[in-house]
Amino acid sequence: MNSAVLFSGGKDSVMALNYAINNGDDVKYLLSIKSENDESYMFHVPNIHLTDLISEAVEIPIIEVKTSGVKEEELLDLNEGFKQLKALGIEAIYTGALFSTYQKSRIEKLADEIGIEAISPYWHKDPKEYMELVIDSGFKVMISGVFAEGLDESWLGRLIDEEALKELEKISEKTYLHLAFEGGEAETLVIDGPIFKKRIEIMEAEIDWHRDNGTYNVIDAKLVDKD
Repeated sequence: MNSAVLFSGGKDSVMALNYAINNGDDVKYLLSIKSENDESYMFHVPNIHLTDLISEAVEIPIIEVKTSGVKEEELLDLNEGFKQLKALGIEAIYTGALFSTYQKSRIEKLADEIGIEAISPYWHKDPKEYMELVIDSGFKVMISGVFAEGLDESWLGRLIDEEALKELEKISEKTYLHLAFEGGEAETLVIDGPIFKKRIEIMEAEIDWHRDNGTYNVIDAKLVDKD
């Protein structure tokens, strides 16, 4: 099946891409929606500019659509992206939706109207099992934004490994943090993994911290050969 992936460069869209590839789909394109609004209801924002580099790393071309990020109006821009995919012969769009009915229902409605199947392979998967799968699959996932109680500045730029997951579990016991960050508690960036032909090396980054939340903003990065 000719497929595409709604792609942000975060763990969930990368996992959706990995699933589609392992499912035997011919993934023709990544679709990246680049929002000008940091508080977009639909789309990932931190380090979205790196989707170009990740596209190169996984050797799948990317289609970029810009949006002002205004609630509900941003769906018109997603609709345009879906139309482009349909015109290119795409039959299905994979998404990294886990628990957000707000996002999933709108994506499915637009896809259905245009005649593309929407697939969310990890919908309602147990958060802990899902995060273990991300780690066990070999993806290097960096935390690029934190927006929840219990997550301080020290988490920014940190890779999610088994030790980090254990710490997140302890935080979750106290604050009800969603382990997969589906409530917007954190944002992530994937810099390497089994489907990457090259890995991303961050050359320069800065932390933008505001009292109880912040982002890890990559200023410069490059692709390097994997060991």
